[in-house]
Amino acid sequence: MDIQPSELDAIDFRILKALSEDGRISDVALGEMINLSSTAVARRRRILEETGVIEGYTAKLSLSALGLAGTVVVMVELSSQAEKILVEFEREVVKCPSVSFCGFVSGDTDFMILIHVSSLDEYDKIYREELSNLPHVSRIRSSFVLREVARRSNVPVIFERGKAGATGPRR
Repeated sequence: MDIQPSELDAIDFRILKALSEDGRISDVALGEMINLSSTAVARRRRILEETGVIEGYTAKLSLSALGLAGTVVVMVELSSQAEKILVEFEREVVKCPSVSFCGFVSGDTDFMILIHVSSLDEYDKIYREELSNLPHVSRIRSSFVLREVARRSNVPVIFERGKAGATGPRR
């Protein structure tokens, strides 16, 4: 069951903003925060979950506390963009335990991959054991993030929609 952004109202966006800041907040506390009964909050939360607007709840892990202070952006070019080659590459890259993100991108490269490492030696090992063994790779370019400027799990512009007067149906 999908829902369109236009079907969400300002209260839905306030609920989403609060949950994105604290996914463990109780319906009672959330209701007090946005001036809605806990029953109404629970009903709206359930609808947002069932329609796929809320995909799930996770713990935000500190990569640096876990020893992964380095981020590597890897750009991969394939030997061809034929469907079979793309499918084979994608099937194998998701098996790589070091890959935290992989996206098929436009431009002069085919895929962008994010990898988090503890050291240059660790990246060398990942390069040799994982990346260089991926099928149909013709070129790998790596860039090391020197300083993280922003990391967001939810883009703030999402919540601007709620302020801009989303006028979807009330539940």
